Amino acid sequence: MGDECEWMKLPIDQKCEHKVWKARLNGYEEAAKLFQKIQDEKSPEWSKYLGLIKKFVTDSNAVAQLKGLEAALVYIENAHVAGRTTGEVASGVVNKVFNQPKARAKELGMEICLMYIEIEKPEPVQEELLKGLDNKNPKIVVACIETIRKALCEFGSKIVQLKPIVKALPKLFESREKAVRDEAKLLAVEVYKWIRDALRPPLQNINSVQLKELEEEWVKLPTTAPRQTRFLRSQQDLKSKFEQHQAGGDDEEGVEEDEAPVVDAYDLLEPVEILSKLPKDFYEKIEAKKWQERKEALEALEVLVKNPKLESGDYADVVRALKKVIGKDSNVLLVALGAKCLAGLASGLRKKFQTYATHVVPTLLEKFKEKKPQVVQALQEAIDAVFLTTTLQNLSEDVLAVMDNKNPSIKQQASLFLARSFRYCTASTLPKSLLKPLCAALLKQINDSAADVRDAAFEALGTALKVVGERLMNPFLVDVDKLKLDKIKECSDKVELIHGNKSATATKAVKSAPQVKVAPSSNSGDKVDAPATKTAGPPKKLSNKVGLTKKLKGPGPASAPGGKGKKAVEIKEVEPELSIEVCEERAASVLPASCLQQLDSSNWKERLASMEEFQKGVEVADKKELPCQALVRMLAKKPGWKETNFQVMQMKLHIVALIAQKGNFSATSAEVVLDGLVDKIGDVKCGMKAKEALTAIAEACSLPWTAEQVVAMAFAQKNPKNQAEVLNWLSTAIKEFGFAGLNVKAFISSVKTALAATNPAVRTSAITLLGVMYLYMGAPLRMFFEDEKPALLSQIDAEFEKMQGQTAPAPIRKLVKRDADDEETPEEQDEEENGNVQDLLPRTDISDKITSELLEKLGDKNWKIRKEGLDELNTVLNEAKLIQPNIGELPGVLKGRLNDSNKILVQQTLVTLQQMATAMGPNIRQHVKTLGIPIITVLGDSKANVRAAALATLNSWVEKTGMKEWLDGEDLSEELKKENPFLRQELLGWLADKLPTLRSASSDLILCLPHLYSCLEDRNGDVRKKAQDALPMFMMHLSYEKMVRAAGKLKPTSKDQVVVALEKAQAIVPAKPAAPSKTSSKSNAARPSSTVSVRAQSATMNDDTDAVALKNDPKKNKSGSTAKIKPGISKKVPSKQNLKDDDDKSGPIFIIIPNAKEQRVKDERALKVLKWNFTTPRDEYTEQLKTQMSSCVAKWLQDEMFHPDFHHHIKALSTLLEHLESETEGTVACLDLILKWLTLRFFDTNTSVLMKVLEYLKLIFTVLSKEDYHLTDNEASSFLPYLINKVGEPKDVIRKDVRSIMNMMCKVYPASKMFSFVMEGLKSKNSKQRAECLEELGALIEVYDLNVCQPTPAKALKEIASQIGDRDTSVRNAALNTVVTVYNICGDQVFKLIGNLSEKEMSMLEERIKRSAKKSSTVSTKQVEEKASRTQGLNQNATVPRKGCEEMPSKLNQARSSNAHSSSESNPTIPREFQLDLDEIENDNNAGRCELPDLVQHKLDDLYEPVCLPEPKNRSVSPHFDEIHGSTDSTINFVVSQVASSDINTSIQALAQIDEVLRQEDKADTMSGHIDQFLIATFMQLRLIYNTHMADEKLNKREILKLYSCIIGNMITLFQIETLAKEASMGVLKDLMHGLILLMLDSRLEDLDEGPQVIRSVNLLMVKVLEKSDPTNILSSLIVLLQDSLLATTNNTPKFSELVMKCLWRMIRLLPNNVNIINVDRILLDIHNFMRVFPRERLKQMKSDLPMRTQKTLLHTLCKLLGPKIMDHLALIENKNESELEAYLRRVTKHSMALTGGKIDSDTEKGGSTIEDKESKAKISETLAEIFKKIGSKENTREGLAELYEYRKKYSDADIEPFLRKSSQFFQNYIERGLRLVENEREGKGRISSSSSSGFSSPADESPYVASSTSVPSAVSTNGEEVGPAVYLERLKILRQRCGLENNSKHEERQPATSLLSKPTVPTVASSSELLHNKLAHLRDSREYNQEQESHHPPMQTNSNTTSAANLDDLKKRLERIKSSRK
Repeated sequence: MGDECEWMKLPIDQKCEHKVWKARLNGYEEAAKLFQKIQDEKSPEWSKYLGLIKKFVTDSNAVAQLKGLEAALVYIENAHVAGRTTGEVASGVVNKVFNQPKARAKELGMEICLMYIEIEKPEPVQEELLKGLDNKNPKIVVACIETIRKALCEFGSKIVQLKPIVKALPKLFESREKAVRDEAKLLAVEVYKWIRDALRPPLQNINSVQLKELEEEWVKLPTTAPRQTRFLRSQQDLKSKFEQHQAGGDDEEGVEEDEAPVVDAYDLLEPVEILSKLPKDFYEKIEAKKWQERKEALEALEVLVKNPKLESGDYADVVRALKKVIGKDSNVLLVALGAKCLAGLASGLRKKFQTYATHVVPTLLEKFKEKKPQVVQALQEAIDAVFLTTTLQNLSEDVLAVMDNKNPSIKQQASLFLARSFRYCTASTLPKSLLKPLCAALLKQINDSAADVRDAAFEALGTALKVVGERLMNPFLVDVDKLKLDKIKECSDKVELIHGNKSATATKAVKSAPQVKVAPSSNSGDKVDAPATKTAGPPKKLSNKVGLTKKLKGPGPASAPGGKGKKAVEIKEVEPELSIEVCEERAASVLPASCLQQLDSSNWKERLASMEEFQKGVEVADKKELPCQALVRMLAKKPGWKETNFQVMQMKLHIVALIAQKGNFSATSAEVVLDGLVDKIGDVKCGMKAKEALTAIAEACSLPWTAEQVVAMAFAQKNPKNQAEVLNWLSTAIKEFGFAGLNVKAFISSVKTALAATNPAVRTSAITLLGVMYLYMGAPLRMFFEDEKPALLSQIDAEFEKMQGQTAPAPIRKLVKRDADDEETPEEQDEEENGNVQDLLPRTDISDKITSELLEKLGDKNWKIRKEGLDELNTVLNEAKLIQPNIGELPGVLKGRLNDSNKILVQQTLVTLQQMATAMGPNIRQHVKTLGIPIITVLGDSKANVRAAALATLNSWVEKTGMKEWLDGEDLSEELKKENPFLRQELLGWLADKLPTLRSASSDLILCLPHLYSCLEDRNGDVRKKAQDALPMFMMHLSYEKMVRAAGKLKPTSKDQVVVALEKAQAIVPAKPAAPSKTSSKSNAARPSSTVSVRAQSATMNDDTDAVALKNDPKKNKSGSTAKIKPGISKKVPSKQNLKDDDDKSGPIFIIIPNAKEQRVKDERALKVLKWNFTTPRDEYTEQLKTQMSSCVAKWLQDEMFHPDFHHHIKALSTLLEHLESETEGTVACLDLILKWLTLRFFDTNTSVLMKVLEYLKLIFTVLSKEDYHLTDNEASSFLPYLINKVGEPKDVIRKDVRSIMNMMCKVYPASKMFSFVMEGLKSKNSKQRAECLEELGALIEVYDLNVCQPTPAKALKEIASQIGDRDTSVRNAALNTVVTVYNICGDQVFKLIGNLSEKEMSMLEERIKRSAKKSSTVSTKQVEEKASRTQGLNQNATVPRKGCEEMPSKLNQARSSNAHSSSESNPTIPREFQLDLDEIENDNNAGRCELPDLVQHKLDDLYEPVCLPEPKNRSVSPHFDEIHGSTDSTINFVVSQVASSDINTSIQALAQIDEVLRQEDKADTMSGHIDQFLIATFMQLRLIYNTHMADEKLNKREILKLYSCIIGNMITLFQIETLAKEASMGVLKDLMHGLILLMLDSRLEDLDEGPQVIRSVNLLMVKVLEKSDPTNILSSLIVLLQDSLLATTNNTPKFSELVMKCLWRMIRLLPNNVNIINVDRILLDIHNFMRVFPRERLKQMKSDLPMRTQKTLLHTLCKLLGPKIMDHLALIENKNESELEAYLRRVTKHSMALTGGKIDSDTEKGGSTIEDKESKAKISETLAEIFKKIGSKENTREGLAELYEYRKKYSDADIEPFLRKSSQFFQNYIERGLRLVENEREGKGRISSSSSSGFSSPADESPYVASSTSVPSAVSTNGEEVGPAVYLERLKILRQRCGLENNSKHEERQPATSLLSKPTVPTVASSSELLHNKLAHLRDSREYNQEQESHHPPMQTNSNTTSAANLDDLKKRLERIKSSRK
């Protein structure tokens, strides 16, 4: 009870988790009550239980679980957050509830699942239930099936996905458990209710008994469709309707039945892969001579294609084989069999067969000439199956081509095929543009002599009438007589349309198994059909012959391009010619009799009066009764058009225009007047009236027809004036009417005639007309004139150039209709105007040139022959210029060339395809699947240039086709599926560019999502980045919800990452481009995308969605098209391109993305992107910036910013200026990118751009200051250095602006940080820049005092003072003025801060200070006071800009002007008045100078007091420095910088301090990170000594030796600390070794007393460097140094190169120990670079063979150590062919075994001779190496000699010669003496004492260069132990003698000295003394402790002759303390 009392007190949620089941039971009960009480579904209480609901349903106690299930059900029903628990709870139900014995638990589990579905979570529930079907427990399986069945029954097939259920059913029927089979049967019955017969194919393979049972159950089912009875939360409106229907009976049942979803059985099937199952000899058999073998192959294929759904693949070869059988096989049975196979293939592949459809349809149609019913039926089935895979639009050309065939069977079957195809169409998928040419061909056939042909045509026309309706069909049937029209209508009544209905019975042609969903394929055709101009070629000829005429109501609309030649025929037949009598009679009804009588009067006044009456009569007449032909014939009566009076003639021409405008003016009427109008058009007085009349006639009869007639008449005459004016009129008319329907071919012919005219006016008019045509046709127009003379062609090009960039104006006139068909005209007019003008161009059929020989060449095995084939194809394309899409089997062959192994041919193929796209135009779209998708595959090529060519080809194709064809189907997703990083990143990048330009995209785009998500997790960073960039573009078309839903199918880990990425992408989804206005679309619809450069951006101009949108509302632009608006002025009628730009430019230019700037900074820090640091900008920086801007800057602005033309940069800057105030927030968000872009502009040479940049910068920093914004360090570092570079511009105006901007920057960036950047500017070679930077520094110091100086005042001022010695006057003056500014602040302390100056520089400075003392500051007393008060507040925080300090920039300006003024005063010609002004305020100078604290000044002064004493005065620099800065790093930086000082004492002091740090183990680590810095300073000092100090005769050489000694001592100490030694980088080590070798070769040192000793110390140092440095870095540096030394011709002697090679040899010997830690890739890269510069031939030409031997030795050693694996280390070498390295390594590795077994290279030999005994060679080599190692160490020398003696005794044939040969002669002698000594001892012949120390004393002294021998045991042991002390004892003895000290025996024995400090004198400063003592103590302690020690101080020699005894005593005590502490 106690326990129960405890849990009773717990809260409900804790009870639910309690370990006691009763507690949980109670908790569940209370939770259920609580859940029912909570009214608010969004209450926070629900969230408490989110993690507990799964435990509710999976409770281990059965009783508690029941209550838990009840509570969970209530929770799910009421909680808004319940959806989050779906997956885990559903899984728990399936696994832990459905297996329970209690029925109640099972029921509750089912209810929970159904409730989850109700709250919009059907997918995860269904997923878990389907997983349950695989459970081993049959109870769970049965429960899952039952739950699925119940869910389907209640929610219907719209909610529950049937495909996975149907897929699982066959497996369930195979279960051993009867309960499972029974439940599966019930589920199958339920599924059948919803999809009916579509379920049969997936279940056709189950047990026949089960299938029979199912059939029986299916028959019992009602025929009515089932209805959804339970609804989702989002379907509550449907629920209410359902309840109303239930209440009102079943009257609405039909409505519900219509709502049942149509399921295609095809979608439920699993695809079967058949290509691999084809017989291996299939292709051989199908071409066999015996028909039986061919039949055998076809039968095998027939079996395979019977599968209802086929896996996608490359069926090109199969289709080609079938096509050959159908088209050429003589055996008709095989033809029929081949057609059946083709039908099966098309039905099984469906959409995927579309690629092959256009290739097989012509063959099928031609084969209809066969009369055998069996063959005809098979062909019908095949062509119908093929039709269902594509659209009628794609097949129309092939059908039209055979409609005029001589064989009646072909014509009949083609018409029947059209009839069957029309049944699948709707009014929207059978547009007029497609219907028009088809009807024209069918109307011709209704008059055919063959009855079968007529009947088939009637059936086709009747079907079309049924589909589109009479209103749309009647215009095509106007000339059909009544009997035939009735027959068409009769056929129409009999037709039953499919309209996408699944229930409708398909024709025999359709494969019976899975009925095809027709609606989707038809709908897809709707978009394809949109461009209304695909009927080129044969339809033209047909249309000319067809007698289609219209009634007497005037001409029809302008014909489509397919019927260019038709118009003349149509219009001539519209109105018969009237006799003159009839005309007079009809004219009399309108005109008065007097008017008719006076028409031919001889008096011109009467004729004029008659014309006036004529005009009045026409004006008042009713337009419907106006007899146009009669009136114009009256006007043409004598004198007619020969009228001599210009007034009468003008009236006559005006009346013609009036009649044309008012009446139904026919072509017959027009022909009466056109000749006269053309004759008068060149008249000066009447020409304008004639043009007006022509324009009116064009409005009445259409411009295409009128223009064709007028041009033909003009060029039939010989009057050049008329010809020129006709062309001028035509130019104007085209602009007014637009370009639609014009006969381009005829015009081009006429223009060519005009260009050949002798009259220049005609030629000029022709060129003007070409310019207008260019506006509409673009670049293709030029192709027709390429054969003109060069002079003429240049004029044409000049005209085209004028039009470049202009847009075609919107048409302001159109064909005017005045009959009952008014409402139909706009539709057709719109359609025609929406056509593509490129289709107007005459195209050549090149199919006859695509010969079998050419195809064989393209497929030949020899690449040269393949290249010949491509060249021939290019020639064909070049000659044809524009081609028809019929290119035979060429696509299949070219596809093979895209996979060519020869990359050059791949690139040539891509160029050919690009050329083909240009030549074929929009018709290239039918080859997208065959050739376009393989182009995408090429994007995966490893070579960048091939990928670039593929991308260019791809874009050229898309420009012609639009994007629809590319996005349809699975092809794109299949490409993205390939795990090729190049392909993925290129394809995603391409999609990211193209998708934002589309207003809509294919639904198939969703198929790419799984692969897009996998790209987000790709191991390749570029792929991930491109995938992230593409996400928003996909989301733009698919929606966030769909993409999240698709992500739900991923693994949990992947899903989380993808969802996060989707959420980020959601914030930056671009808006879809707005649909262009009707008028703009009309004006430019026909304009090709190649017209101007802007067109490239609108790749979707021909996109089908545009045309559909336009077609849906044809009347929308009716008013707009007739409005008289000038293009370019009205915003309502923009051109297409301008409209796009206007839409884009209307929005904001910046897109604010949260935290984007911070992310960019993180990426730069993590080195994911390039750091913005360069001398000149490279392309990768520009591309990176462009990529970063793409997500946050408007696309159009980005195009302007990165345009190659500077004019666009100015536009971009103007835009930025305009939007600065309005988009301040966006500007700040993208500030880092803007500043980076501006830095790029700094490198432009155009002054206009630079001035605009500076203008923008001034404004932006003003705005940022107002916004109180502070620049980040990232922004400043990527901008300030480049701004400072511009301060050195030669133009004053630019320099002033830059200084002004630097002034303003102090408001937004701390002055102290800015100071550092300006200091960097002093390193420039530009003297103007240095001078300006110095002035800026002076201004900053004047305003912000010394606190602004970075890193320290002393360091900064030293750098500034160093500029005083500059040879440029302006720099010197600026430096002097800046130092004077400091002097004015801190007084004499400035001399201590600036360091040592030469006498000349110091005198200049003192003179300037004196002059400044006489002068006064230009600032008033009041301003000085303000400055003083301001400074007090600034001293504490000078680095933080504040709003309160806004007066500072003005002060800065004053300071700058003051500096500039001071600079000018340094000139000798200074006006006197300025000096007088300064004298007036001389006293104020002292007031502003006492600002430096006295403490600091005191300490600095103390440094100079005891100058004459040998005390370590400069040691106080370090503590003072630390006091100021308090940072160890800054202290080290300061001391290291002093190492390179030109002052020897300063350098020695700094070295002493560093040595002190290095010698203390606990402090040595502080040098970490500063090693490179220290080494750089060191070799700079070495260089300074070598070049300057040694050459200075005045300088004491002892001082130089002292400095050398300190440097070498420091370096040896450093390189004894391995961790620090390994920090040295490659470049630094190279320079260091260079300096040390030069030092060793310095002949000047040998002349000095201690010179040789220095050389030996350097020798020792180099050994340390070689052994202790990072082996990769030192080896790499030596290789590079050798290369440089061999290249150099001046500085380096042969000896230098030889010493470098000796160092390399030593490193080679160390390779066996280091090979595992060396970066072999880097070493091989360096060797590769060496061999590239020095190939074998060049090395052979050298005098010495050492370089070649060294190179070979190194490579042999590496090969020997690494073996064949060395070939894996060539990854860093980009182009391995540039050197012989790879080939050489292959040769060496090939013979490596022979080399290891045979002769060993003496340079790399490590082992001894072979021993025929127990031990292997490797073991012997190791043993000997260990023995020699002992001999080389001072402690184990004797032991090593004894072991060597024993070893030789044991192995008498052992050869130790190789080991001895590596050492010096002295060492060899020493070993021999030692061995003899051991032998004597063993044999009792006496004892010879041998001192190891004495034995080791000589080698170091004797060997001139240690690196030349293998080991120097006397100097340094092989295991890195301390150097033998005996070496230094001798040196110390010499030193003591020179210093006048005694040399007693004890001291000789015990007092060690070091070569590191072997110098005649010690420094006069204490730090150097301490260095010496520390080293002595260190060496003393390293000796054996059993020896007696005595403390003796080393001699101290100072500049004075006396030595301080006190100092010596002090040093003695210190050394004693060290000794005792070490003991």
